[in-house]
Amino acid sequence: LDNGNLEVGVHIADVSHFIRPGNAMDKEAAKRGTTVYLVDNRIDMVPELLSSNLCSLRSNVERFAFSVLWEMTKEAEIVKTDFTKSIILSKASLTYAEAQMRIDDPAMTDNTTKSLRWLNKLAKILKQRRIDNGDTNSMVEEFMLLANVATAEKTLREFPNCAMLRRHPAPPPSNFEPLIKAAESKGFKLDVSKGKTFADSIKGAVIPNDPYFNTMLRMMATRCMMQAVYFCSGMLPESEYFHYGLAAPIYTHFTSPIRRYSDIIVHRLLAVCIGADTSYPDLLEKHKSQLLSNNLNYRHKMAQYAGRASVNLHTHNRAVDEEGYVLFIRKNALQILIPKYGLEGTLYINKEKSGVTFTFNEEENTQSCGDVTLHVFDRVVIQISIDRSNVQHLKLCLKLVKPEISGFSVPPAPKQDIKEESKDEPPKKKIKT
Repeated sequence: LDNGNLEVGVHIADVSHFIRPGNAMDKEAAKRGTTVYLVDNRIDMVPELLSSNLCSLRSNVERFAFSVLWEMTKEAEIVKTDFTKSIILSKASLTYAEAQMRIDDPAMTDNTTKSLRWLNKLAKILKQRRIDNGDTNSMVEEFMLLANVATAEKTLREFPNCAMLRRHPAPPPSNFEPLIKAAESKGFKLDVSKGKTFADSIKGAVIPNDPYFNTMLRMMATRCMMQAVYFCSGMLPESEYFHYGLAAPIYTHFTSPIRRYSDIIVHRLLAVCIGADTSYPDLLEKHKSQLLSNNLNYRHKMAQYAGRASVNLHTHNRAVDEEGYVLFIRKNALQILIPKYGLEGTLYINKEKSGVTFTFNEEENTQSCGDVTLHVFDRVVIQISIDRSNVQHLKLCLKLVKPEISGFSVPPAPKQDIKEESKDEPPKKKIKT
């Protein structure tokens, strides 16, 4: 800008321009709540004409957008924030790798590359501030988070009783006990008193010859957290608005209206704030907004479950043996991480069927049978297959191969020749010659 500051914009497809309150698309999108991502399929929240075309910000094509514009100093201090409906003509569509190549190549001096370099510098400053609070993100994510926070502040200021926000409650100390014990078993002490110290202690818990240890520790840390949820601002005191995971006092979702209905509501509220659209009764009724939030929370959770189940079921058509790690130990089961496939599964300890006796030690968080004791982070060999006994409810089945426990462990799966025909395919006709 002329005064030496920088203008930064986050431009989001204006889905609410096409989906008007109460029309057929709006009712269906509100029911679905979110797009569901499966391994080989995507169940869209909105029609494909919108999600893949009219609301896709393609390069060199004009598109309707909703924009957040900041005037910033070169030290990433925000001077002014503006919100506006806009028409965007994207200069380039870049992957993260392509953007990084431009930033790193000194020979590239075009305006787009210069803009990327400024964005990168500002993002690093923003990121350092966030690291100081116990959270980290990439360049694009920094500005997306900034847009979400700015939108939350604006809509709450204008509509203190009916803003749609997203909160993440701080977990109670008791939630961390299994994680702390698991880390101590490997000689690490975790400080969970604050988000910053917790993030730092997790980051420093590394075993050089065990590349999966820190990954598992982070996965366990995620399980200690409470669920982030949508809510209507008028239904809770301001002290409960805090987003623990992002270390933000207020937060919402503005940046993905194609795949989240919450963002469409936030766009509508924001449009009313700036005089770009009119309100309607359901938008400003806090009890109806809370009922909508409850459905969005439910749909979001179900979409997560469906996505995980899709990964599990898509991976295996036959029994295979793979190396795994004990991630959690329960009274009647072990939660196993299979790094090769990036999935988790449950190994049930059913005493009645197996005929063996396992002893659960809650204090040490172990399961023992005979002379075998299983701890968190132990390496195991697991046989993975799909339970097809109920064709309407296929599920992943895990069985223990190693360590060997008499009466419970199963023999290794037979090695299958790569030429062997899949049992899911019809047999090929054999031709005699």
